[in-house]
Amino acid sequence: MNLNPTPEEKAIGKDNFHAAVGSKLTRRDFLQASIAAGTVSGVGLGAMYFGYEKIKGDPVRVGLIGTGDEGGILVGAHNPDYLRIIAIADIRPSNIERIFHGDPRARAARPGLLARYPEWSTEDQARKDVEVYDKDYHGLLANSDVEAVIIAVPLHLHAKIAIEAMRAGKHVLTEKLMAHSVTQCKEMARVAKETEKILATGHQRHYSVLYDNAMEIIRRGLIGDIHHIRAQWHRNGDRWIVEMPKDGKKLVKKWKKELKKTDLPAKRRAAVEKVLKTKGPYFEMLAKDVDVNAAGYGYQEHKLDKYGNPTDEPGKEGHHCTPMEELIRWRLWSRTGGGLMAELGSHQLDAASLFIKAMSEDGKEVHPLSVSAVGGRHVSPANRDIADHVYCSFEFPNPKHRDDPNKKIIVSYSAMDHNGFGGYGEVVMGTKGTLILVNEKDYMLFKGSSATQVGVKSSKDKIALDSYESTADVAVGQKALAGEISRGYTEEMEHWAWCIRSGDPDNQPRCNPEVALADAAIVLTANIAISQQQRIEFKPEWFDIENDATPEVEYKIAGSRSPDKDPKLSNYPKSVPG
Repeated sequence: MNLNPTPEEKAIGKDNFHAAVGSKLTRRDFLQASIAAGTVSGVGLGAMYFGYEKIKGDPVRVGLIGTGDEGGILVGAHNPDYLRIIAIADIRPSNIERIFHGDPRARAARPGLLARYPEWSTEDQARKDVEVYDKDYHGLLANSDVEAVIIAVPLHLHAKIAIEAMRAGKHVLTEKLMAHSVTQCKEMARVAKETEKILATGHQRHYSVLYDNAMEIIRRGLIGDIHHIRAQWHRNGDRWIVEMPKDGKKLVKKWKKELKKTDLPAKRRAAVEKVLKTKGPYFEMLAKDVDVNAAGYGYQEHKLDKYGNPTDEPGKEGHHCTPMEELIRWRLWSRTGGGLMAELGSHQLDAASLFIKAMSEDGKEVHPLSVSAVGGRHVSPANRDIADHVYCSFEFPNPKHRDDPNKKIIVSYSAMDHNGFGGYGEVVMGTKGTLILVNEKDYMLFKGSSATQVGVKSSKDKIALDSYESTADVAVGQKALAGEISRGYTEEMEHWAWCIRSGDPDNQPRCNPEVALADAAIVLTANIAISQQQRIEFKPEWFDIENDATPEVEYKIAGSRSPDKDPKLSNYPKSVPG
């Protein structure tokens, strides 16, 4: 079975999934209760699925640090009944404009603050309630009205800002990856404990209703023991080569002048009209960024060699990387980003960990044993030093047979920038069935590897997939997963806010520091394996918050010290080109 089944196979697989979760032998009662709660009380399915309640009358007052692409998605997904944005910080004028008015290229995902708060009809009205910090974020952290912060800045700044925020008395939700190094992750976790602040990391699959149902299928043993997980995230073109600031008005004027030509080919005319319609306003916004002092915010000017690596001796094919370019294209360099593994692989290795944990009878986290990985800049030009293709193989212990070295679970992962065949998703293969999740919204379940209609039956006090008509079960499952499936952003923010308001130390986000540290250790160790071109065995102490051992210290990766102890070293750790 692959990530591109036939329409007939897909329909059967979806019905099988519906039947598995909708059966009275699995979670029919729970699904019916959650459906009723969402319909009757207005709490919504997230609260029922993930064990939190609606905040009554006092939303958490939040400051957003970083209002770019990911910040815009979080604004579009947040629920003002749980948290209210009262301050924003960003040094790019284009980002501030987008966070108020939405992204003209992707308004559905990033609708902007004005769309989320109908009481504001203009930006001027919104600014009366939302404090804007356009020089740096320190003023936001000093704002006593701000109770908590959401951090959506480039990866190398996560630890620095999160630690400053917690020491300033703010709770923190930071985008994934938790931090640029495992050392920084551990320091963040320790500061959270020391300051008694709630620290969450945005691995949103922990709050996906779809993935929660998938884990229940695994937990019930319906696909047997997992022995292999195949995951991928393939994309067409390099999405990290984003536009640089330019004079948008001049561009628009040039394009409009071109349209006046009577001999302009129809294909070119259609292309220009499309650009004017969808990108003109965006280019005009970018033009406002030209005077941003990115160097003052910690970005640097580099000379790049012919391979795109920072150097003092640029090659003939190289070019200069300005502070502005590093600010905008931060994902291209290991100094500021973590490559495909941090940006894409972190999602799916987190999902793999969730699937494997679902097999665990004691509920304990299951950490990998080893990773072998390769990668390289196979296609990209000399404007990046991070791989555009990565291929990894992880060995996990089987949580039901932890002491048997022959009982292992293999997780294979690939990510690439220049061929999008298959898109992204996970295939979970067990001894009794196969589970497929695609694009965080499509799902299929098969008994073994055959596309036959199945339902859930009981036999000798055990439940299993079996061939029979299960119309009632399918109907319940369909209703539970009807409509647009949430990717989990809304639910992760709602739960974080509820944990803050509840004041109960036992209420913690699902992706708490221990979980987020494990995700980071898996991804960052894979990056080291890519750069070192060797198999690496994971050490248990790397996953222990109180233990100073980390993979980057073990493998002598420069800049691995804590941002709390040596800011000059750790603000910009030299990572590896993974």
